[in-house]
Formats: sequence, C-alpha cells, structure tokens
Amino acid sequence: ASSGLVGEENTYTGPTGASRIESSYIVALRDLDMKHVKDIIFIHGYIEPVVVILHEQELTWAGRVSWKHHTCMISALSISTTLKQHPLIWSATNLPHDAYKLLAVPSPIGGVLVIGANTIHYHSQSTSCLLALNNFAVPVDGSQEMPRSGFTTELDAANATWLTNDVAVFSAKSGELLLLTLVYDGRIVQRLELSKSRASVLTSDITTVGNSLLFLGSRLGDSLLVQYNSGAGAPTLGHGVKEEVGDIESDAPLAKRLRMSSSDALQDLVTGEELSFYGTGPNNPQLAQKTFTFAVRDSLLNVGPLKDFSYGLRINADPNASGVAKQSNYELVCCSGHGKNGALTVLQQSIRPETITQESLPGCKGIWTVYHKNSRSDSSKGAADEDEYHAYLIISLENRTMVLQTANNLEEVTENVDYYVQGSTIAAGNLFGRRRVIQIYARGARILDGAFMTQELTFKSSNSEAGAGSDGTIVSSVSIADPYVLLRMVDGSIQLLVGDSSTCSVSVTIPPAFESSNKLVSACTLYHDKGPEPWLRKTSTDAWLSTGTGEAIDGADGMIHDQGDVYCVLCYENGNLEIFDVPNFSSVFSVDKFVSGRSHILDTFFHGPATDPVQLMKRYSEDAVGHGRKETTHDIKVVELSMQRWSQEHSRPFLVGILSDGSILCYHAYVYEVPENASKAEGVVSSQSSLNLSSITASRLRNLRLVRVLLDPYAREEAPYGTSSQRITVFKNVSGLQGLFLTGSRPAWFMMFRERLRIHPQVCDGPIVAFTVLHNVNCNHGFIYITSEGALKICQLPALSYDNYWPVQKIALKGTPHQVTYFSEKNLYPLIVSVPVLKPLNQVLSSLVDQEAGNQFEHDNLSSEGTYPVEEFEVRIMEPEKSSGPWQTRATIPMQTSENALTVRVVTLFNTTTQGNETLLAIGTAYVQGEDVAARGRVLLYSVERTSDNVQAKVSEVYSKELKGAISALASLQGHLLIASGPKIILHKWTGSELNGVAFYDVPPLYVVSLNIVKNFILLGDIHKSIYFLSWKEQVSQLNLLAKDFGSLDCLATEFLIDGSTLSLIVSDDQKNVQIFYYAPKMSESWKGQKLLSRAEFHVGAHITKFLRLQLLPTSADRTTPGSDKTNRFGLLFGTLDGSIGCIAPLDELNFRRLQSLQRKLVDAVPHVAGLNPRSFRHFHSNGKAHRPGPDSIVDCELLSHYEMLQLEDQLDIANQIGTTRTQIISNLNDLTLATSFL
Repeated sequence: ASSGLVGEENTYTGPTGASRIESSYIVALRDLDMKHVKDIIFIHGYIEPVVVILHEQELTWAGRVSWKHHTCMISALSISTTLKQHPLIWSATNLPHDAYKLLAVPSPIGGVLVIGANTIHYHSQSTSCLLALNNFAVPVDGSQEMPRSGFTTELDAANATWLTNDVAVFSAKSGELLLLTLVYDGRIVQRLELSKSRASVLTSDITTVGNSLLFLGSRLGDSLLVQYNSGAGAPTLGHGVKEEVGDIESDAPLAKRLRMSSSDALQDLVTGEELSFYGTGPNNPQLAQKTFTFAVRDSLLNVGPLKDFSYGLRINADPNASGVAKQSNYELVCCSGHGKNGALTVLQQSIRPETITQESLPGCKGIWTVYHKNSRSDSSKGAADEDEYHAYLIISLENRTMVLQTANNLEEVTENVDYYVQGSTIAAGNLFGRRRVIQIYARGARILDGAFMTQELTFKSSNSEAGAGSDGTIVSSVSIADPYVLLRMVDGSIQLLVGDSSTCSVSVTIPPAFESSNKLVSACTLYHDKGPEPWLRKTSTDAWLSTGTGEAIDGADGMIHDQGDVYCVLCYENGNLEIFDVPNFSSVFSVDKFVSGRSHILDTFFHGPATDPVQLMKRYSEDAVGHGRKETTHDIKVVELSMQRWSQEHSRPFLVGILSDGSILCYHAYVYEVPENASKAEGVVSSQSSLNLSSITASRLRNLRLVRVLLDPYAREEAPYGTSSQRITVFKNVSGLQGLFLTGSRPAWFMMFRERLRIHPQVCDGPIVAFTVLHNVNCNHGFIYITSEGALKICQLPALSYDNYWPVQKIALKGTPHQVTYFSEKNLYPLIVSVPVLKPLNQVLSSLVDQEAGNQFEHDNLSSEGTYPVEEFEVRIMEPEKSSGPWQTRATIPMQTSENALTVRVVTLFNTTTQGNETLLAIGTAYVQGEDVAARGRVLLYSVERTSDNVQAKVSEVYSKELKGAISALASLQGHLLIASGPKIILHKWTGSELNGVAFYDVPPLYVVSLNIVKNFILLGDIHKSIYFLSWKEQVSQLNLLAKDFGSLDCLATEFLIDGSTLSLIVSDDQKNVQIFYYAPKMSESWKGQKLLSRAEFHVGAHITKFLRLQLLPTSADRTTPGSDKTNRFGLLFGTLDGSIGCIAPLDELNFRRLQSLQRKLVDAVPHVAGLNPRSFRHFHSNGKAHRPGPDSIVDCELLSHYEMLQLEDQLDIANQIGTTRTQIISNLNDLTLATSFL
C-alpha cells in the first residue's frame, strides 16, 4: 500500500510557478515611542499599505479618570515595503482612555472608526467627528458640546462589521444589534447616526459572509447565520423578505426547526418587527430611506460554557435494565450559556427510542417494509412519495416468512398472499416506482403486485458444471436499486436481475465480466445516483458531455423521468474494490487494497501503484519473513458495503464498508480535477493495446476521490456474528432525519447533517438483529427493530437535536444558570439562576453601604434617573415533564436584595431528635456589598414535598441562619452538615430545628471553591492555595488535616478518584491543567505525611469547572477475573468552559504500559493538529511559576483514537514494533470506550 503513495506524488504537481516571498520587514514601535498598543488595522483607499495603530500615551484607570481621561491616540503609518520605510502620515490625539477597537471604513469613504465604551470617533486624513453614546462620555476640556445619540447605550465588549460601505452593525454586550450610519458627502463624513435594530445573541465575533449574509458567532449562546437585505425604500423587497422572516421556521425541516426552537436568541430575531432604519442626509438624497430586513437562515447549537452539571434519570428510563443497557437510563443536565442565552442543556450519549408498541417474536432473521402503488392510481412523483404509507411488513423467521398488512393496524395476512412463506426471506423491496414488490429467498425470487404474484424466478449457478444444489445457487446478500437487483451468492459469484419497466418483469443475467472470472466477491452493493444532475457524472473524464448509462425512462404518467445512473460497487476477497456501471458492467473506478483503509483513495487506472520490481520484491520478502511473528492482512476482508447519497443540495456520496474484524471504514467522495498531462495510463494500456484508449478513459471516474472520515468507536462489533447478515439499513425519513442504521451487537444510528455523519449509539436493548422504517397511521415516520431477545418494537425517535456529538435538548431559562443538583427521590432539579434587573442607581449605591453603621451615601452629584443592571438570584426547582418535552418550574425560592446564592445541594442529615435520616435542600449564600462592609452569608435548609395533585412541589423553609463569611460550599458528612464559611469549615449536627456546631478547622486560607466527601475523608480546593485533605473522627468529634499541596494553585474543581482500594485526589486549575495527587504518609518525600505527592499531570487545554465521579462498567477483560477489585472502579466525567465534555479513568498497569508505548509511536506516525506536538502540548503549563514536573502517567486517548485511522499495514507495523498485536490494542481501546459509556 505504501507503494501506492509513491505513485501519487507526481499527480499532485500543480502550476510550476511559485509565489515569491519577500524578506520580512520590522516596524519597531518602541523607536516611534508607541507604547501600550491596543489595536492595529490596515485602512482602505491608499496606494501603499497604511496601518493605523491605537495606543495609549500614558496609562490611567477608573479612579484617576477625573484627572486624566483622554490618554489614547491613533497614528497612521504608510508602509513602503520596497524602501523599508514607514513615515507617519497623520495622527489624532485626545481619544478617551477606554477606546479599545479600530474599524476600517470601506472605500470610497475611507478612514477609521475608533470605538470606546461611551463614544465612537471617526478619523481620516482630512476630517473627524464623534458621537457620544451616554452621559459618561467626557468632552475634551473646553470643547464644544458633543453630538449625542438618541438613546443611551454602552459599547464596551462590542463587535462590529460592515453591512454596506456606509452602514456598520454593532453587536453590544446586551445582545442588541445597533446600526451606525456615516452621513457623508464625497469623501467627507459629516456626522454619525446610531439606531437600534434587533435583539440577538450575545456575540463573541461578528462578520459578513458575501454581501447578504451575516454570521453572529457566540461563545455564550447559539451562533446564527442571518440574511440581511437593504433596499432604498423599495416596499416590494421589504415585503417579500418580511414574509420570509415570518415563515422561516415553518419552512425549515423538522430537525432544523427543533434546532431553532432551542435558541431563544433566534426567537428575538424571528418574531421581531421588520427592521426599518432611516438616515436623513440633507445633501444626499439616496440616504433618505434605507431599509434593512433580517432573517435567520441557520444556527449552530452550542452547549458551552458548562458551569456545572448533574446526572439524573431520564423520564423514559427502564428500571429492569442492566449492564450497558442501564446506562441509557441516565442523562446529563448542564448549566450553559449566560444572561438571556442561559439554558439548561440535557445531553444523552445514547438514543433511547420512544416505544409505541412491543410484541414478542423469537427467532427472527430480518424485517422489511414495502410500498404498493396501484398502477391505475396517479403515480406522479413528489411530496406524495414522502407521505405514502407502507403496505406490507415482511418478517423472516428461522424457517418461514410472515407477512403483515401495515396501512392501519398490523394484522397478519400470511395465508392470503402469494409471498414465498415456506422458508426464510433474504431481502424484499420495491421495483418499478413502487408498482411491484420483489421478494428474494435463498434459491429464487418472486415479483408481486400487492398480494398477487406476477413472476417467479429460480436462480441457476453461474458455473455450468455445478449441480443444482451448489453454493452458486444460494443467495447470500442482496442490494436493490430500481430497476436492478444485485445478488451475491454463497460461493462469491454475483448475478444481476434486470427489470423491464414496460412489462414490470425481471430477467436474470450474469455480468459478462464475471461469467468466466474466478475472482471471488466478498461484498457488493448497488449505488443509485439519483436526481436531475447525478453526482458521479461530474467526476468522469468527459463530465462536460452529458453522458450516462441510465436512459430516460417513461413514467406511467407519460412524463420522462431521468432516473440517474446505477453503479455496482464491489469488493473482492483480496481486498480490492471496483466500481462498474450498470447494466454494461464496464469498470469505471478501481482501488487496490481498499481494505487497508488509506486516508485518500483514487482510481488506480490513472494513478496506478508504483511498479518498481525492487520495491515489490522487498515487500514480498518482508511479508514472507514476517509471517511467523506478525499478524497479516490476508485474513481481513470487506464483508459489507453501502454507498449512498442523501437528497440534500450539494450532497456528496458516502461509502461505508464493514470489515470481517468488526471495524468500519467510512469514506466521503469529492471531485478533484486532475491536470491532463498527469495521466499514468501509458504503462497500463500497452498490455491491452487492442482496446481504444479513449473509449476506456472516457467513461472512467477519473476525477473521483474519496477521503476517509473519522468515526466514533461505538459502532465496532464486539465479536462479529458471522458474515451472512446484512448490518446496514439506509433510511430516508425517520422523524425527518436521514442516514443509516447499523444493527449487530453495538447498534448505532449514522445520521446525516451538513455533509457529515453524526454517530449515536443505541444500547438500551442490547444487540439488534433487524431494523426497518415504518410509516403508517399510528407510527408517523417511525421504525421497527427486533432485539436478539426476540422482542419486536415499533418506535419513534425523541424530538431532540441530533446534529451534535451527543443528542441535545435545550431549555431556555432567560437567565444565567450557576449550579444544578439532582433530587433523586422526587426527580426534581433545583438550580441557581440569576436574572439581570435594572434598578435605580441611588438604590443600588445605598445597598452597598453598611446600613447599621449609619453611613449615609453622598449622592448629590448623581442624576436620579440613572439605572444600573443588578443580578437578582433565585433557586428554581424544575422537572422534566415528559421525554424530550418542555420542563416545568415547580417552585421558586427568591433571595434577598444583594444576596447571591452560591451553592445548592441535596443533603442527607441525621435528625438527633427523631433518630432518623432526613433529605433536605441546602442553600449557601453571600451578601455582595461594598468593600467596607463585613462579609456575611446565610445557610438555608428546605424540605421539598409533592402536593396531593403531584403537579407542584411544596417547598418549606425548615432552618435559616446568618453566618460570618460567604457560604461557598456545603456537603453532608455521615449525617452531619459541613459548611465552608469564609476562611474556615464548620461541621454541624441537625436536631430537627437547629444546626449545632460539632467541630471546625481553620483550613482554607481564603475561599473554598469545591468540597468533596468520601466516607469520612474531606477534599477541599481553595481559590489560590491549592487543595487540602482532611478526615473526620466521630469518636473524638475532631476534624484533622492529613496533608495538603504546598504549591500555590488557583483551583477550579476537585474530586476523589477511586481505583479499587486506591484513593487519589484530582484538581483542575486556571491554567487549564489537571493534577492527580495521592496521600502516602510512609514515604520520605511526603514530609511525614504532611505533603500530598503528585501521581500524574496533564494539560487539558480548557478550564474544567466540574468533575463527576461515576462507576466504570465492567468490560470483557474484567469479567474473566472474578472477585477482582476492578468492580470498585470509578471514572471522572468533566465539563469545561469551552462546552466540551471529557473523562479521566484509571487503567491497569499492563494496559497502561502498552498504550503508553503506542502513544509514543503515534506522536511520530500521526500528523500534528495545527503543528502542536501532542506530547509537548500536554505538558503541565505553569505560566512562568516554578513547577517540578510530575510523573508521566496519563495516556491521551484523543491521540490513541487516530490509531484506527492509520492504514492497516501501518497499524500492524506499529503493533509489531511495540511487541503486541493490533487485535490486542483495539480490544483495549474498545474496553475503554465501553467502560466509560456513562450515558
């Protein structure tokens, strides 16, 4: 296979000329006395490049503003790259200290906008003007009155881009879109006008795409693609677009509608009034009326930033499930977003379908649903096809076939139909535009019109000498592409059934290329390249000629339908792949060693393997020597193929192949134009010189390339069932989604979105034997599957958004969620939410001072009408109503003024009066006031009961107490309540009406960010001083400090990691690292046990805000050694502020050593992403502080997952080099995936 790469090199030679790169040229800003540079930009309208630099001459800050305010300036340098000079051509001084961004004004106006928090300035070589946005804008001393905008706003943290050459759109920190117009005459800007537009998402960037689309990129909410139109007062255009705005959600397909409804920002844009915006320039009549209309075209779902999450039961959980199936009972409920984009995000790793009905049906082999279109009825294509109900369900059992009618209810009609029912069925499907059904069984086929047979066929062997009972007459697998049916026989030969649409009959042919061939086919499929513009035609050499093997076929209604082209894709036993056109069976594309899984594949006819005999000899001798010690590729072959292109605009085909070892290859096709002179066909053609070269090359798919796609490892089969059953079922419409379903021991959905496959496993029923789609009265675009236990289930997909790594549901909160916890007894989720509320400024200021001290605030110099947004906190108790439906707020606990809820936890306390346990909701708060007010907070305990109607939750306060210091963390410790109050922790016992202190420890020097309990051990993380490890001794009522980390570390989250009897402490920090410590008092370097020792460290590259400890599932390797302590193994699921979710899990020493050596090999074998070396990137980042490196004992599974993407020969090579086998490595990676399938 490596020799194939040698041959490819000269096919990629592009144009011979290369661009010249001049030597670099440095502009030393220090020599120009420019310090504290804030922004830099190139501006339009000059012959030479002109760069404008925004810099601060001397620094100031908010406390000095009254004395020193206008400290910024801009300088424009004209850069001559030839003379290497950069003269200053103009500058502007006295810009406010809060100016932070430059925006280049497009031609023909030119110049630059300087954006500050309270002002916008325009400057060019000839003119300048400004616009004040609010009362905080300070004029330069002694200057005249500044022009002010008609409303007050603030533009700190704003993003901007240009809609037209004189209108810029700003996205403010509140999520509002503002439009700034430059009123100009010639090249002179006379004034700036700002107007409000729409409410939108909180953006982190904004840019125009082309001249009619605007992309709003957001880290805090869903990113949006918005179409905008500007018309100079033309009412027709505005009107048409307005209708589009209204209909945008109803036009969108279901999946997109779901995605849209999850985004509250989108609602703001869609339901808002049509935006009209007028500029009235007296000198410029064109500016008299400018209308902008916006319509959301698409959105990208975002689940970040994940501040906190909790793990709870799904509504449709199955209480009897066990093993892996039990995991799909759970879901992750996350706090994500901020402000008005705040939401609860529900994540599920595996799909649990909603069951409509269930029957027991043991011994089932396969199921198919078929349509029946009456030939007399109008068979016009179109929307009717989508909504046509299925007519029959065919179920193949061990030794018979059942037929059921499906139009209304499922009822058996086996006795009344001419289907072959005496044995099992291999496949069934529709032919001739759904006018006929074909049923294929082991030795023959029947064509049926509804219930009546119109033709019966018996298969003969392609080999004339073989007898009637030979393997050549028994069908192994079937592929149907109207009007052709491809059969693969048990002996590896193939036969083609060709349909005649005029008579609706079928004839058996053996393709001429295979009549005398002794090549054995291991897998084959038909690919129907449908549509008015078949995609594969574009890749043939004569793409500009509209050739194609499929003739136009007269429909029953006399219309001519271009049926597109049909191709046969097949793989031989030796691993080569070939594509033929049908029905001529001339080869149009061939690949050597498809089974290797190279990253790119192309036609070997043009880009053949290198034929250097020395290399070939070397390879064969290597193979011969290696037989004894190394696995070979010969025993791996392709057992199933499927090629499919789904009906979307610009969609390209996917090719999926399943190998005999259970792994899956997936390729995505694309067109690559090959330069004419790069052909390598000469060497090939000399041997077949009798053929006309042009006739061969004309039909070949010369420009077709396929690129390999990385797949999640869920779908890999554990132990392949044998090669006979077909695992891939293509679906075109299941709840509006399309893709393919994979049956077997690890069933999975491959769903098609935006030209990528999203893989979602379905583990809730164990292995699935057969699957098919069903659309009838009771099951709207649903599906049927049969489990290995013999249960037939008719289901529908839950209404989630599947265009994500995991299926997602978003519940808008219209506020910022901070923390969530799960009340398992009542299936409720209490969460802390804060909502910004505008309050009068004097009220806000008076709340900052200590009222008891009698201090009065001086607010003579403040305008009374000013308002200020203040976050108001509450604890909401929410409940999921039904699966994937909306959530309901069952109760709300409001906080007092300027009181922030910091933590909410469900705690179990031992009531010393009643001598029983109570489960209560505990809330810790802090009062946020001025810096001269002593810190205080409250601890609140609530009991939660269901009301009699079971709808609302009755929440009653059972205890409330104010303490010194903020209550930042709470936890229950063996029936007691542990409270982190300011710089100490206090343990309380509960009497039923009072919390009484039992023990305390002055341990965190500053502020506790997280608190974890295991048995009687306590782990707490301090905001600056790393972690502390304590224990509680009940006999002596004492909290003892066991050990701590002596380094300084800004902790974000902590947790215990349990591996059998080993306890480790894990902590994440603000430099995006994770460290794992352990307590070893007997080791000398632990300073008699005072110091925690490092076990491992790793740079994650994202801020981890929460760890969740979950038990690992036992894998096949663990089951072989009963009684091992591996059952008590836990992994940590973590969430980050980037919106990613990851997992840290313990490994056996042996597997760790094996995977670590693999990791070292892969650093050299795998291309580095963005040039980041995976080893050095994962080293601990200490940000310049002294840090002693810890042991290297973490393997990076992100890097290991690339092992399966290497080609097969390289995989075997690397495994051999590290002294193991590919099977062993893949089994280890599989076990890791399985053990951490928590959801």
